[in-house]
Amino acid sequence: MSKRLNAKYKIDRRMGQNIWGRPKSPVNRREYGPGQHGQRRKGKISDYGTQLRAKQKLKGYYGNITEKQFVKTYKEAIRMKGDSAENLIGLLERRLDAVVYRAKFVPTVFAARQFVNHGHVRVNGRRVNIPSYRVRPGDVIEVRESSKQLEMVVVASQLAERDVPDYIEVDHGKMVAKFLRVPGLSDVPYPVQMEPNLVVEFYSR
Repeated sequence: MSKRLNAKYKIDRRMGQNIWGRPKSPVNRREYGPGQHGQRRKGKISDYGTQLRAKQKLKGYYGNITEKQFVKTYKEAIRMKGDSAENLIGLLERRLDAVVYRAKFVPTVFAARQFVNHGHVRVNGRRVNIPSYRVRPGDVIEVRESSKQLEMVVVASQLAERDVPDYIEVDHGKMVAKFLRVPGLSDVPYPVQMEPNLVVEFYSR
């Protein structure tokens, strides 16, 4: 399990956007960056800076996964047939922690990583505790029986701040989800605009 070193809402502040669409985000109150010079950092961003920001935003959205893991995912995306940017999004959305988050079994993507890591999730009846595990279309993801009544799980399923996307079928009564298909960029309900094409440009420089 990779350790998240930064306070998660600093990612929001640095990007100047509420990237998870959460009501608690400090961006809702302060749109400028963190630190004593945050309000003055308004200079023109270079092409490199724009690409870097797009990469940081996408990487941060998925629980601030490590650079090593993110580069590995990018390399896999460019080896696949079709649009590399779309492939990158598809691979990220197939992460088990992302599916658990999308299914509203937990309130945040950070909680999803910890939830999977602690063994609360089964895939096709088998316990999987690797957050980066790659889910396939048709896979059934369920919360372990003894974990279904955890307060976090019950509260998350009732959150009104986001909906379950149509590429995941969920029964919150049984806490079971089915991953139906690999989504494209337009299918993913990001609260802010993601630019995976700029991420591809960043790494292919």
